[in-house]
Amino acid sequence: MRKERKYHYIYKTTCSVTGKYYIGMHSTDDLDDGYIGSGKRLWFSINYHGKENHTKEILEFCENRAELKEREREIVNEQLLEEDLCMNLIVGGEGGRGFTSDEAKKGGEAYMEKYGGTDTFYQCRSKGGKTTYERHGLSENFKPDWVGRKHSDETKQKMSEAKKGKGTGKANSQFGTCWITNGTETKKVKKEELESYLHSGEGWRTGRK
Repeated sequence: MRKERKYHYIYKTTCSVTGKYYIGMHSTDDLDDGYIGSGKRLWFSINYHGKENHTKEILEFCENRAELKEREREIVNEQLLEEDLCMNLIVGGEGGRGFTSDEAKKGGEAYMEKYGGTDTFYQCRSKGGKTTYERHGLSENFKPDWVGRKHSDETKQKMSEAKKGKGTGKANSQFGTCWITNGTETKKVKKEELESYLHSGEGWRTGRK
């Protein structure tokens, strides 16, 4: 059962292409179990942009499953759901379930068909979100509030262990790639393709717009 797992933590998975993120909770006995999240919009993003363009980070550990649910409920609230970059669909506290690759693919295709493509999908959500910002008097740069909260020494040790070997070398989702722009468009390409872009005569240069 999940409540009997060794580790209970809040995580954030971010798409490096769009900057959009998903915040969730996970209970496990293995910090390297490969879990990246279970949100429907998250898996639409993973299916569309590729798993290699999504990075998961552990934000904090909790002592047990009950505390974990309560903490996710505090963070993933109605206000956060209206953040333009947030991919969560519902308030936290109940958790979700994992998706197989086939389920993720079908989910992505369904969203694509319904919203007419990823740009239209996110534009529709963004349009609805700004109205709620104004209604609640919130800033569009709203972020979860961790002010005043401190990690215990045990939690710090767990977070340190979880990060070991992550985000370095080939374990880094950005490994072997770089950003280029022509002043209008920005995209990430493989480093072995860089020279062909720079000498294409189309105005490509390294960096972002």
